[in-house]
Parts: sequence; C-alpha cells; structure tokens
Amino acid sequence: MMIEMNMTPLIDVMLVLIIMLIITIPIQNHAVNLNMPTNTPSKPTEPPVVINIDVDFDGTVLWNGAAVASRNELEAKLTEVATQPNQPEVHLRPNAVVPYKSVAAVMASAQR
Repeated sequence: MMIEMNMTPLIDVMLVLIIMLIITIPIQNHAVNLNMPTNTPSKPTEPPVVINIDVDFDGTVLWNGAAVASRNELEAKLTEVATQPNQPEVHLRPNAVVPYKSVAAVMASAQR
C-alpha cells in the first residue's frame, strides 16, 4: 500500500505566507524628494516697448500710426531701432486685403 502525503494543507499555508509577505512589503513611493535652492525674487522686468508697423490696404506703411513716406525712411527707422541697446518689439500688422508684395517688401526692409 502506498501512502501519499496530503498537499492541500501545505499549499494553504504557502498561500497564507505569500499573502502576509505581500501585505508587509512597504508601499513604493514614486516621488523623488529634492531640496531645491531658493532664489530671492528679482524686481519685475519692465514691459518692452512695442513698435507697430501697419500696412494699409493700398500699401501705405504706418509707423505707430504715422505714415512713412518711402522705403528708405522705413529702413532708416528700422536701423535706428536695431542700434538701440534695449531693442523694442516690432509688430507687423498688415491689412487683410493688402497685396503680399507690399508686406514682403516691409519684411525685407526689417530683415536688412
């Protein structure tokens, strides 16, 4: 006669031990705690000066609302702005119906 050991109680004990092991493992925290240096806040910066260049529907160029007589005058004003130590922002605002060649000429002057 062959005697076999009953494995059911051993499996039950093993499962209980595994569950206890899983419960006792500490929870993984995925956060990384860093001590970052603090900086004293500096004074707020001044907002930049904005120069608006408008191109009207007929190709007229306006510098902050004042008409510019020629492309040479526009380039002279842009050169003066480019030589300033704190350069202002130049915003180009063409009219919706202006031909593209007028806008492209102003952009080419600004690029020079």
